[in-house]
Amino acid sequence: MTARRLTAGLALPMVTVMAAVMVAACTAPAPPRGLAATAGTVCAAPEAPPAAPTATTIDVIEQAYFCILGRYYSGATLDARTLLTAGFAALTRELNRQGRDVPEAAMPALTGDRAADWAAFEAAYRKTTDQVPGLRDKLAVVTLKAIVAALGDNHAAWAPGPAERPPGYYDGDGYGLGVQASVYGPQVDGNPEVALAPLFVTTVQGGAARAAGLRPGDIIESINGSAPFIDGEATPAIAALYPSYPEARPVRLRLLRQSTGRRWNVTLQPGLYERDLAGLRLVTSKLLDDDVAYVRMRGFAPDSATRVFTAISRLRAGRTLTGVVLDLRGNGGGSPVEATRLVSAFAHGQITAHQCTVDGACETSRTDDTVALVGLPLMVLTDRGCASACEHFSAAIKDLGAGRLVGTRTAGVISGPAQPYLLGNNTVISFPARHHLGPRREVIDRIGVPPDHHVPPTPEDAAAGRDAALAKALTLLKGPVR
Repeated sequence: MTARRLTAGLALPMVTVMAAVMVAACTAPAPPRGLAATAGTVCAAPEAPPAAPTATTIDVIEQAYFCILGRYYSGATLDARTLLTAGFAALTRELNRQGRDVPEAAMPALTGDRAADWAAFEAAYRKTTDQVPGLRDKLAVVTLKAIVAALGDNHAAWAPGPAERPPGYYDGDGYGLGVQASVYGPQVDGNPEVALAPLFVTTVQGGAARAAGLRPGDIIESINGSAPFIDGEATPAIAALYPSYPEARPVRLRLLRQSTGRRWNVTLQPGLYERDLAGLRLVTSKLLDDDVAYVRMRGFAPDSATRVFTAISRLRAGRTLTGVVLDLRGNGGGSPVEATRLVSAFAHGQITAHQCTVDGACETSRTDDTVALVGLPLMVLTDRGCASACEHFSAAIKDLGAGRLVGTRTAGVISGPAQPYLLGNNTVISFPARHHLGPRREVIDRIGVPPDHHVPPTPEDAAAGRDAALAKALTLLKGPVR
């Protein structure tokens, strides 16, 4: 699971979800010169939550570098030169951006010897940053961010400090434009190439979007003057829909309402907005026609599986249910333990996933057969917002024949459970020690889980308030599942 910025599309409580699956930390101090290749890999669980972050330095970057090489899923086989090159490239870009490029900022020759290459990198880094002492902190931050990003792993992350909260924030607020579009924020960050045109509003959550009169189904033709799609390919412009605090730049949208043909421009200012109660609750449920239990689950937080079981039990009281529709659309993931527990309510004695090392040695996740079986037909609604633990669950249900998936392919953001490692400046770097495979050992990361019944969202359905995926699921429950 990867932590994301504070946006309208991802509430702060998801940080709690992320914390629930963090089970280790690297507490080794920056290793002595000459011992870095071994000492930097020592990792242990933290004894307490970290103190307030201090400045990022070259020693912190060194610790992160060797912790990656020692603990990351493919650290043993990784060409460390790619990390150092990415870090130095980011340093020079920041120098250029600040108008302070210096002659000393030249990438040293690297040989493939990890310790020797680090020593060469550090010497060049120090020689460069000594010329611009006022930029030293900023340069360290961009360098370390780039090293982590060079892993190309959607569950690898580092941040220079805790997420800021806007003044006046309380648990229940959102920050941003107050709009959710057909391309989710996490998809923009992790897998934008799978996004499909057109870009349209799916949900108006509040804030500036509600005040401006946006509605589901409105097509977003441009963002800050740029097209969201060019030749069918998503562009970086979409990211502006999901600003993070303290970003406060206004966002200009060109909109089309197909039902009336109206085209207009609107400028939305990011800010705090109060989210509705239903949007805050992790699990919501209701009884549908023909005694079908509908349960929506927004994240795999601790005890979320129990909440689903409780919801089904309550709907079952006094009646005979004919099936369950579990809505996981927009579910960004969380605890793999909860994913396995939820699968266990629909299948026993089965493997739900494999967690594998780079050399192919795998540990299996198995159903918890102490969980009572629900014993009802299951339909699971999925989309590109279903990521990580949500994909763990979806793949298991599909592979084990425990239910059917309806909607669209999942996000393909499930490289492996992220482990956190505490650095010497009290910041946390996280990445997987193992990579995730489905029950059949299939790769899901970057690919996603395909639905059994493909029902894509459309702006016409959104504008009319129709839920085509739910309608398909209910039809399937009425007759033989094909």
